[in-house]
Amino acid sequence: MNFRTTASHPALILDDVRGAQKMLSGVARVTALEGSRHLTELVGSPVHLKCENLQRTGSFKLRGAYVRISGLTPVERAAGVVAASAGNHAQGVALASSLLGVRSTVFMPVGAPLPKVAATREYGAEVRLHGQVVDETLAAAQQYAEETGAVFIHPFDHPDIIAGQGTVGLEILEQCPEVRTIVLGIGGGGFAAGVAVAVKALRPDVRIVGVQAEGAACYPPSLAAGHPVSLDSPATMADGIKVGRPGDVPFRLIEELVDEVRTVTEDELSSALLLCLERAKLVVEPAGASPVAALLSDPQAFRGPVVAVLSGGNVDPLLMQRILRHGMSAAGRYLSLRLRLTDRPGALAALLAALTVADANVLDIGHVRTDPRLGLTEAEVDLHLETKGPQHCAEVEAALRAAGFRVMG
Repeated sequence: MNFRTTASHPALILDDVRGAQKMLSGVARVTALEGSRHLTELVGSPVHLKCENLQRTGSFKLRGAYVRISGLTPVERAAGVVAASAGNHAQGVALASSLLGVRSTVFMPVGAPLPKVAATREYGAEVRLHGQVVDETLAAAQQYAEETGAVFIHPFDHPDIIAGQGTVGLEILEQCPEVRTIVLGIGGGGFAAGVAVAVKALRPDVRIVGVQAEGAACYPPSLAAGHPVSLDSPATMADGIKVGRPGDVPFRLIEELVDEVRTVTEDELSSALLLCLERAKLVVEPAGASPVAALLSDPQAFRGPVVAVLSGGNVDPLLMQRILRHGMSAAGRYLSLRLRLTDRPGALAALLAALTVADANVLDIGHVRTDPRLGLTEAEVDLHLETKGPQHCAEVEAALRAAGFRVMG
């Protein structure tokens, strides 16, 4: 694709995104827009979920990768492409390359989840495992490009990538013409920049809110400084938005077009993922759940109708298990208590009976009788319980105290 340029960066316009949309016809799915009754009640106006987690390869990344590789010259295509990614971009590049008949090599970290590695291979890429962190993997891919002549496909810092991702914005306006706020996750910024270019050109009144994980929020300091700022060691479970520095091309677009960038905590991310699974019946990765986390953390801050973009659903089952446990805890669905009781026959049975009456499910129990901290006739019990929420936690604790048990905390 051909882009206008300024002295500082390529200047994307609406026609670029519309051109990308035509290119993606029959390749990328027009993903569903689903209403959320729970979030609607919470926010006080309609909330819709744009389900890019149901896109081919499980995320929006296919859009940008296909547009970028489509724009290569015959000589560049013959040289093949190379990319570095822990998951979503890898799969998008692999499938796009296969569809276009281009050889692809994808570098992934040594610890990348096995399902993502397997999927990338199945989409047709040669996968090379290198490095413990994405920065090392990225360096290896760039070195490979220099040595072989393969074209490096950056995950977010290129106009073609941004134009492809921006097609999500056009779909939102077509599916929900009354939208007033769009909320979406930000990593390097290609996705948010593309959506902003498309939406602001057609509906400048629509508010666009970007969301970053608190431990990997490179945009707030960068926007404050007026230029991209690098984080020393970004840390978050949301690997899809775990980026230490904004891309040069998307940064200027986001600076100009995105109305606000918010941050969310790990607890809020895990609670949002749990809500998507329980209430919307959608499997969403932590990065994809970030817009929902923002809505949950401050529901009154968003003017509706709201569209929250679920950007991806590629989550490793083992990570999902840990996140769900964390989300259950953050949502007050687990209760851990330590109690002292008299060390006599039937005391433990009486405790379990009290928990049955309180309708609390025992997940784990530890019974200690020989600790030097305990009195001669005392025993200590560590309880890990499953509850119905914060109010039920308080009720369970109150019921145990009322039954004569000494709750230590």
